[in-house]
Amino acid sequence: VESNVREVKVHSPDYKGVAAEEAISDFLERIRHYEDIYEPISEEHEGHFTFIKIFNAGEKYVIHKHQGYLQSKIVYWIMNVHITPRTIYLTRHGESVYNVTNRIGGDSDLTERGRHYALAVASFFNHNNIPGLRVWTSWLKRTIQTAVHIEAPQERWRALNEIDAGEMENLTYEEISERYPEEFAARDLNKLTYRYPSGESYQDLVARLEPVMMELERQGNLLLVAHQAVLRCILGYFLDKDLEDLPY
Repeated sequence: VESNVREVKVHSPDYKGVAAEEAISDFLERIRHYEDIYEPISEEHEGHFTFIKIFNAGEKYVIHKHQGYLQSKIVYWIMNVHITPRTIYLTRHGESVYNVTNRIGGDSDLTERGRHYALAVASFFNHNNIPGLRVWTSWLKRTIQTAVHIEAPQERWRALNEIDAGEMENLTYEEISERYPEEFAARDLNKLTYRYPSGESYQDLVARLEPVMMELERQGNLLLVAHQAVLRCILGYFLDKDLEDLPY
């Protein structure tokens, strides 16, 4: 408990300008006060309610009378989060051949600049001795090549692949505007809900990333090497952005 207080509560707005030890002492006193007046929900006398009881920050759970899709998702999320201090590092892949030619999608290799970036990323992580670091990439070459020199266990996630542009894969935006003007205009009108023909929308991508986000909540120190649309969604999740803001 004291470790959590030191990591989180000391930096809360309640203790702005207060010395760390004084803030910790005050918050522990708060907890003692809460203990005096706290009344746990009773399974015997209040068993008609739906509830979740959490003991010692996840040491034990009691799930009582939960039912339905939404409640199941809430339980799943609660059982995957933890309060252990950790850092999640996010980076887009290095420059790829398709980045240079302004083509979307595909599975192109890194350029020379991209390979230099991969070496720079590896130098940073290999020299900082981050405890328990793991690396996740997509299945696409440009993310795997970006992480290739990093000395840490690595996993490949298909769910981290870039948004599927369907019939527009491997085209430039100029080519799309010329060949598919109606689709190009529809995408400009609403990037969140627009779905590429035979491909995905940002809403589809959010649904695809859900199991990734749940697993992220369970991890320790992690480097995630991914793609622009994917990283927008992940940042949106952690920064609590509105769904409409994700594509931007």
